[in-house]
Amino acid sequence: MHNTLALFITFLLGFFIIIGVIIAFFLKKQKKVLDFIFAFALSILTMLILVDLLGHTIEHLGIKHIYLFILFTCLGLLIFKIIDDFVPEHEDANMTKNEEKKNIVHIGVLATIALIIHNFVEGMAIYLTAANDINLGIMMALGVGLHNIPLGIIITTTLNSDKNTGKYLFCIISLFISSFLGGLLLYLLNINSVSDIVIGSLLALTIGMLLYIIIFELYPKVKKTTNKKITIIGLVSGVIIALIGMFIG
Repeated sequence: MHNTLALFITFLLGFFIIIGVIIAFFLKKQKKVLDFIFAFALSILTMLILVDLLGHTIEHLGIKHIYLFILFTCLGLLIFKIIDDFVPEHEDANMTKNEEKKNIVHIGVLATIALIIHNFVEGMAIYLTAANDINLGIMMALGVGLHNIPLGIIITTTLNSDKNTGKYLFCIISLFISSFLGGLLLYLLNINSVSDIVIGSLLALTIGMLLYIIIFELYPKVKKTTNKKITIIGLVSGVIIALIGMFIG
């Protein structure tokens, strides 16, 4: 019974993404909004690593397996470097408006890939927690869900610059079901525990991917913004939302 309820909880996580998507559609697509979103994304993804992923990764791997943390983090960076080279949409001084839109979409796609992997692993963790302690699983899911709302806003705002509706819907649907798929895998295999090494290594891989987006995609955009006040508000908002999610979770 607990296993079925735990799986249902991982399914509900996807609706927090949809809440973020709905909120994003009420935002006007203008330069100030994008400046806020990029600062917000930089802040909340950094906080996601510092207050969530890093601690859980070390907890699963332990100090004696720190080499795995370094290895899989570097592997995550390398994977995204390869992906980036296949889809080169980098910003430059002479970028046209159309090229700038493609660059924004490019960031959205990279972020979606990293977050799908992150949500898949997190779905596994929440399923395992809820299967053994349903109350703790619900609280953990609530904390993760609060993180997913702003992530839904970020992904929608970046991908919405693209006229390819199919690509946008695919990314949103993939994000919506990613946590559920993590739980579903364990449910179908009737697994109530997973090796700490496996979970820790996957989390380290996610950290590497997110670091690539933060350092090479978001930071350059935030650094060049002319709306300093909006940027600061975005950075502070990301920290506050991440901390709220941490305390609730």
